[in-house]
Amino acid sequence: MQLTRKVRFSAAHRYHRPEWTDEQNREAFGPCANPHGHGHDYLLEVTVEGEVDPVTGFSVDLGRLDAVLRDEVIVPFDHQHLNHVVPEFAPGGLIPTSENILLLISRRLAPRLHDVSVVRLRLHENPDFYVDYAPGG
Repeated sequence: MQLTRKVRFSAAHRYHRPEWTDEQNREAFGPCANPHGHGHDYLLEVTVEGEVDPVTGFSVDLGRLDAVLRDEVIVPFDHQHLNHVVPEFAPGGLIPTSENILLLISRRLAPRLHDVSVVRLRLHENPDFYVDYAPGG
């Protein structure tokens, strides 16, 4: 059985390579290279898979999933500037693209959701754009 939980968070970020000139950054990243960053109201969908427990009727402990998403996504990312609060996205680190955000979220969730299969993570950056990641695939 597959179950999908959606959570929302708002965050700012900047696409920037410190070893590049401002012109190179603007050419590669456009307005996403704005020195002050820009923000999104993200929507994260987490699809997990598990067998239906014959006693509870649940395939996944939704309360536990919610707690993990709160601890690993909402608390560290919501209303933050990702380049300043997430060490992996600090200057010289990973560019906080939707793809890299999903990879990081996947790494954060894996040790806490080891008893269920995370089938898909989908991150909506806005209503017209999202990225999918299948951690096991």
